Amino acid sequence: MAAGGTLLLNLSSAPRGWGPGPSRQSSAVKRKLQSPHGNPPLKRKRKPSINTFKKCATEADIREKGSSSQKSLPKKQLTDNQNESQKSKPFIKTSSLFKNNPDIPEIHRKAVQQVQENVFTTDSFSQLDLHPHLISTINTVLQISSMTSVQKQTIPVLLQGKDALVRSQTGSGKTLAYGIPLVQSLQGMESKIQRSDGPYALILVPTRELALQSFDTMQKLLKPFAWIVPGVLMGGEKRKSEKARLRKGINILISTPGRLVDHIKSTECIHFRRTQWLIIDEADRILDLGFEKDVAVILNALNAERETRQNVLLSATLTEGVTRLADISLNDPISISIADEIQKALKPASQMGRQAHSSSDHMDQENFAVPEKLKQYVMMVPSKLRLVTLAAFILEKCKFEKHHKMIIFFSSCEQVEFHYELLLNVLSGGLESEQPEHSSVSSVDLQFLRLHGNMEQEERTEVFQEFLKSKTGMLLCTDVAARGLDLPQVTWIVQYNAPASPAEYIHRIGRTARIGCHGNSLLVLAPSEAEYVSLLASHKINISEIKMEKVLSSLMKDDRFRLHRPGRKKSCGTDPQEVRERATVLQTKFENYVHSSEGTVRWAKKGLTFSRRPTANIALLRSCDLNIPVGWTLVYPRSRRRENRENLATSRFRHKPGPSSHWL
Repeated sequence: MAAGGTLLLNLSSAPRGWGPGPSRQSSAVKRKLQSPHGNPPLKRKRKPSINTFKKCATEADIREKGSSSQKSLPKKQLTDNQNESQKSKPFIKTSSLFKNNPDIPEIHRKAVQQVQENVFTTDSFSQLDLHPHLISTINTVLQISSMTSVQKQTIPVLLQGKDALVRSQTGSGKTLAYGIPLVQSLQGMESKIQRSDGPYALILVPTRELALQSFDTMQKLLKPFAWIVPGVLMGGEKRKSEKARLRKGINILISTPGRLVDHIKSTECIHFRRTQWLIIDEADRILDLGFEKDVAVILNALNAERETRQNVLLSATLTEGVTRLADISLNDPISISIADEIQKALKPASQMGRQAHSSSDHMDQENFAVPEKLKQYVMMVPSKLRLVTLAAFILEKCKFEKHHKMIIFFSSCEQVEFHYELLLNVLSGGLESEQPEHSSVSSVDLQFLRLHGNMEQEERTEVFQEFLKSKTGMLLCTDVAARGLDLPQVTWIVQYNAPASPAEYIHRIGRTARIGCHGNSLLVLAPSEAEYVSLLASHKINISEIKMEKVLSSLMKDDRFRLHRPGRKKSCGTDPQEVRERATVLQTKFENYVHSSEGTVRWAKKGLTFSRRPTANIALLRSCDLNIPVGWTLVYPRSRRRENRENLATSRFRHKPGPSSHWL
């Protein structure tokens, strides 16, 4: 009974038939008769895979050694063993990035001649009837010697005291076009302005960042005239401190419409008895953001205390809302449009006669002026490849080429937060430690910043100033940064989500190639959005195509995304198969980070949820299918007609149970 346990077990499993009994013999004969060769058929066994073998071996080792053997190992040795086992695991492909994608259509577009404005002129500010100290400030502090086209046409008109409707391309110097005559008018008043007099000029701007930028420009212009005090009111600041500044007195008041209405209703010391100027900058954006009622309240407050004043409306695009606002706020205005002047000079008289008074048709087919040194590109990318293509483009421009400063536009605040956290942790953070020792890529820190309307005002101001001063980096933002901001040295504008309209497209790309500088823009579209290129062409916007494969091939420069296989030599070219493998490795890193905790999954869902704001829904309709998590589907009203836009606010996601897969 030496092998007692085993012997008893075998006996109990076969009480009869231990020897060659009749029952066992008959069954053997039966099996022989069933086989054509007289031999019993062998049972086919499934060949075990490597993973199954490793799993069985691991379970057997655990049963033999027990938990006590693992506890006896030192912690350092145990950690090393775990790291080695993780490295030895075969690569698991979690995403079929390059399968079942829609065909990328060929872009058929007509070659159109873009409308371009002559930004600079040879005329200097000394030719105008301005105060010598003001001319000196423009030349030394602002370091500007010659006027732009819009400044040359606008400043003389405003110095004559007339109302004006100014339309010019982004980055053409519209702030100085109204700022210089405003300062010249106020400093030349017979009775010297006192701070306690209150506002002599009111400047309305759509966003807080533009309010800060305009305030900074006015401060520089007013350096020789210290008795004229500028001030800014905007959301996010403490009302108590703003009320204290209003009591002391502000002569040039720069404000966002919402905060000014708050003070009109709640602050007793604010008045407009001496207000002689009303300037509405980026008028179309103010109306787009839903401030039309606030502007009406402000106009009523101004008219109640003083009826006569000089009014100026400025915008890069002319919409029906701006025309309606001009009708109620301007008095016999002079219309200044640089692009229209150029078109009139180029067109023969016969065509000019046909183009008479059809304002509504003009609004629909408005031709936008773009900077002369701006190169515009479009890239068609299927849904599953959008994120890795964006990451490859960022690495190409900001890591391998360097010296680039980039702004990436998204459709909602949640999308900005989602992509900021993802790109920051995967591209700039977690992958640095995984870089091979002999990698040919130098370690370059990628600087990511974010800017959107849900941030605290203190943080928004800090981010704005940091990006303003930096020479490189990426700013992920919503359309809060699309209007009026002068951000120097921006070389690339990336529109990850298609804008709501060609006018919004123009404002976004206007953050680069400003005042005669060079710049580039990239529009990312899905294959189903190919008609957007034709829409831009109908507005005289010419755009070239970049192939997705060319952008993805930049991953070959970074060995962090190389698929490590034993015996595989390092590739020197751009093998399409290896490019796909590297894209899959990068995609897997993104997915692993998202699934690393419940919190990251939660904010991923939040970031990819369809926006409920009606203003954002129009833009997201073109890209919503690109950002829907697996297991979710978009449910929206039947009607997609333009006149039923308000119904889009009721769009929502409905969860569908199903197998989980990759998120991004």
